[in-house]
Amino acid sequence: MHKSDQNRFNISDQSIRDEIFDVVDSNDEVIDQQPRHIVHEKKLLHRAVHALVYDVNNRLYLQKRSMSKDTNPGLWDTSMGGHLESGESYDQAVIRETFEELGIVLDEVPEKLFKLQASRNTGYEFIWVYRIFHSGQIAHCQVEISQGMWIEPHKLTNWMLQTPELFTPSLSVILNKYQQVAS
Repeated sequence: MHKSDQNRFNISDQSIRDEIFDVVDSNDEVIDQQPRHIVHEKKLLHRAVHALVYDVNNRLYLQKRSMSKDTNPGLWDTSMGGHLESGESYDQAVIRETFEELGIVLDEVPEKLFKLQASRNTGYEFIWVYRIFHSGQIAHCQVEISQGMWIEPHKLTNWMLQTPELFTPSLSVILNKYQQVAS
């Protein structure tokens, strides 16, 4: 963990564990608030955002989750993925999380692509997926992300077919849905 990341984001293992999430029902309506660790341990339905960040060459930025993550540590994932804080909207969360995880400042809500229903493969999260085009630097948060890379979509598809165990289940769900929507 780099001290600059910890100071910049005021991140500690305990503060992450104690984050408060809105618990939702099967219609994505808030029914309760619980700490992160309870939500994950009990597999309660909750909310998240993911973003697919593309560069001018149509390459997708992938992040490799740090080994300190409580779910799917060390696996490759979407460009950005994060939980909504209690009371936060999906649109507010995508702006906040994109800055926190990737250092990208968004002046407006990026393009909304689709919403996924909560399921085992999404980590019991309702997920709004956004698309961002970005040609500048990415300064990922090293507490959350161990590394990142740009990859051409067809190369990613082949890689995922050869070694699916290297990727989060939600990445597969998101990319499958994205291919349906983009066609």
